[in-house]
Amino acid sequence: VLDADGRSLPFQALYGEQKAIVVFVRSFLCYTCKEYVEDLAKVPKAFLQEANVRLIVIGQSSYHHIKAFCSLTGYTHEMYVDPQREIYKRLGMKRGEGSNVSVQSPHVKSNTLLGSIRSVWRAMTGPAFDFQGDPAQQGGALIIGPGSEVHFLHLDKNRLDHVPINTVLQLAGVKTVNFSNQPQIIDI
Repeated sequence: VLDADGRSLPFQALYGEQKAIVVFVRSFLCYTCKEYVEDLAKVPKAFLQEANVRLIVIGQSSYHHIKAFCSLTGYTHEMYVDPQREIYKRLGMKRGEGSNVSVQSPHVKSNTLLGSIRSVWRAMTGPAFDFQGDPAQQGGALIIGPGSEVHFLHLDKNRLDHVPINTVLQLAGVKTVNFSNQPQIIDI
């Protein structure tokens, strides 16, 4: 994988010493991925530190898109890219849309038409006009480490088949997050 400065490091270095939640996104231009990562950005660093877990997003574009995507989404945790999609392939992540389009990510707020228009607009107005990876590539989520122990693997069937973030946090032993904009009511 490559970091935001283009430095290469082995994928195993991300989970060798510490458990890691690794989320693979389709594309930094994908509106569903953007909205999912916006919610990942809401996971407090303190929750991750308390559970001794890393939160990592991996995209499939060039590394020079990382900083802009982090700025766009407010994501401050670790982010890397796999521009050749080697890890995507090794994990068996699918290309193309699966047949079950009734699946709906709880983290996607935009409808398909508006989200797609925004994605194309970001591609056209970005500093480097490119579509940032294979648009047919699907993502997934992995909980791995320390060492090579895989605790959980979810391969997305389509662009809306994200595993709910709180499910992944719970499985990794991290406190869950209130993603709704509703204030919590506490009975005293």
